[in-house]
Formats: sequence, C-alpha cells, structure tokens
Amino acid sequence: MRVRNPQDLLAGLVLVGVALVALWAAGSLSQGRLGAVGPGMMPRATAVLVGAVGALVVLSAFVAPGPRLERWSVRGPFFVCLALVAFAVTIRWMGLLVAGPLVAVISSAASPETRIKEILVFGIAVTAFSIALFKYLLNLPIPVLVIPGVIVL
Repeated sequence: MRVRNPQDLLAGLVLVGVALVALWAAGSLSQGRLGAVGPGMMPRATAVLVGAVGALVVLSAFVAPGPRLERWSVRGPFFVCLALVAFAVTIRWMGLLVAGPLVAVISSAASPETRIKEILVFGIAVTAFSIALFKYLLNLPIPVLVIPGVIVL
C-alpha cells in the first residue's frame, strides 16, 4: 500500500498519539458507570473518539490523494503553547481577570494577521463570559482577581 496523502497520514498519527496520551493520563481516574459517571469517563470517551477519528484519517491517507508534506512555521504552536503556560502560571497568582486577556494577547501572536484592538476586545469579552460562567453560574472556586496581601476575589 502506498501513501497517497502524507498530510492526512501525519495528522491521523498525531490524533492517535494524542488519544493514547489522554488515555494514559486518565488511567488513574475512576470511570464510574452510566448511572453514576466518574471523573474519568469523559476524558476516556473523548480520547477514544479522537483516536477513532485519527485512525480513519490514517486510513484515508492510503485511499484519497492529497498534497505532499511541506514546511510549516513553528510560530503558531510556539505562541499557543506559551499562552497555555502563561495561563497555568497566572490563573492562581493573579486570577482570571489577568490570565484571560493575557492568554488572548499571547496566543494572538501566532498569526501575523493579528489586530491588537480586536484581540483586546475579544480577550476582555471572553474573560467576562468566563468569569460569569465559571465563578457565578457554575460556582467554581476560580480566583477572579488576586493582589497578594490586598485582595482576593
């Protein structure tokens, strides 16, 4: 069998790899049962579905022709990963009010077509929505604003 679509082959293998890592990471979580869902059921179900889609994409790489692999920029993945790390570092120390817009600004650097005014408006809107959803509607213990020694909301 000959690979007719290298991009789909690589994409499918990455999806299968992500699914395997997710299954491994969720391995210690209790799955529960359909009547009493445990904390591991959703991650496992999602991982299985992602793996199944990845396997289908891998199979399609041998059937349908497609473009060859080309070079890609590391700019996008770099800034998205940097934004994730920035969120993880700032959410507990500074709160969602700072972490939300910060993630929007950092991740927007992944694209050269970014307009800072639009990103700031988007970041503030998504942060306001996230605060309303997670803090007040779902009543989760997520800090909104932390100024050490002064205020913790």
